[in-house]
Amino acid sequence: MPTRADNAAMADAAAVRDQLASFPARLAAAARGVPQERPAPDEWAPSEVVRHLIAVEEEVWHRRLRQLETEEHPRWRWVEPGQWLGAHGADLESLLDVHARVRASTLAILRALGPDGWTRTGTHDTFGLLDVAGLMAVAADHDDEHLASLERATAADDRSQRSDPNE
Repeated sequence: MPTRADNAAMADAAAVRDQLASFPARLAAAARGVPQERPAPDEWAPSEVVRHLIAVEEEVWHRRLRQLETEEHPRWRWVEPGQWLGAHGADLESLLDVHARVRASTLAILRALGPDGWTRTGTHDTFGLLDVAGLMAVAADHDDEHLASLERATAADDRSQRSDPNE
C-alpha cells in the first residue's frame, strides 16, 4: 500500500487543519460583504455558494474521510455536488451557521483520526495519491476557489459603486 513517504509534496497536516478551521469566519465575512443576488446569470448568489460548500463537506469530505478510516486505500472519482437541499428558505446567516457546524464536524473527524490515521492514503482519479492532509488540502483549495468568487463579486460591487453616476 502506498504511504505518505511515496509523495513528498503531500500537505502539512497542521497547516491544513488551521486553514480548514479558519475558513468559516472568512466565508462569513466575504458572503456578508456582497450583494445577496446572483452576480451574473451563470454564477451563484452567496447563499447558493454556502449551500454548495455544505453539500461538498457532507457528500465529499466526510464520506472520503470515513472511507480512509475503514477501507484499505480507497479510490475516488471526481464528484461535484450541487447545493445542499436542507433548510429550505433559510437565510444567509442560518446557512453560515450550518456550514460552520458541518466544518466543525470535519475537524472532529480529523482529530479522531490521530497521527496514524493521517498517514492513510487513497487515490483520486484527478489528484493521484493523497493522504489525509493531501485530501484536506484539496478541500481547502476548493474553499479558496469559492471564497475568491465572492471576493471578485465584492470587488465588482465596489467598482460599480465608485462609478455610480448618481453620486
